[in-house]
Amino acid sequence: MRLVRARYRGEEAYGILEGEEIRVLQGLPYEGLAFTGQLWPRSAVRLLAPCQPSKIIALGLNYRDHARELHMPLPEEPLIFLKPPSSIIGPEETIVRPPQSKRVDYEAELAVVIGKKGKNIAAEEALDYVLGYTCFNDVTARDLQQKDGQWTRAKGFDTFAPVGPWIETDLDPNNVRVEAYLNGKCRQSSSTQELVFSVPQIISFVSQIMTLMPGDVIATGTPPGIGPLASGDVIEIKIQGIGVLKNTVI
Repeated sequence: MRLVRARYRGEEAYGILEGEEIRVLQGLPYEGLAFTGQLWPRSAVRLLAPCQPSKIIALGLNYRDHARELHMPLPEEPLIFLKPPSSIIGPEETIVRPPQSKRVDYEAELAVVIGKKGKNIAAEEALDYVLGYTCFNDVTARDLQQKDGQWTRAKGFDTFAPVGPWIETDLDPNNVRVEAYLNGKCRQSSSTQELVFSVPQIISFVSQIMTLMPGDVIATGTPPGIGPLASGDVIEIKIQGIGVLKNTVI
């Protein structure tokens, strides 16, 4: 099932994408699937970021092949950081390179969308707290990341968290292909089999620190091949079983 958040004729709502139509939901998808009876034509709606999280939790260095690329040891625990909700944009929206940075990079990631409130979640029960999965681009001002030593500024600019195009509820996160295409050329390609910490392990770890709320996003790390974005570029994050998140750059 593909859950979307969309705008049609001035109205915003969540819905389920079925072929060329969207079945509009009453309220939030975390509250149960009750329908309004409305059907919106897919061709006439604008897809928005598919969730509105209270927080975005992301991981650094969580792919074995990315660690090999950087000649860095694997972390002993998940290396987490936060991106502000104000950094979110949806599919087909524009990534803005800030004047403070001379190098802004793409990072293709599988993201988990939380479906219910949870704290101190056991790894064995973690997937029960998942609403679904989506594509994520952890856009990063690489030069500022290196300069600051901590990552808040480099990761936190407006437009630095493209997410979408929808939430796929039926996906096994253990073996999916994660790719980035820059102007049509494949720059990143790996599998979640390369994850250092699995999705259940990540959810459990994060929940020991902070309460997870419905709609929260956990980005699970990026594979090798990250690189810079220039004005006019088109960056696509493609994840097997989900789809393609496409954004342009100015």
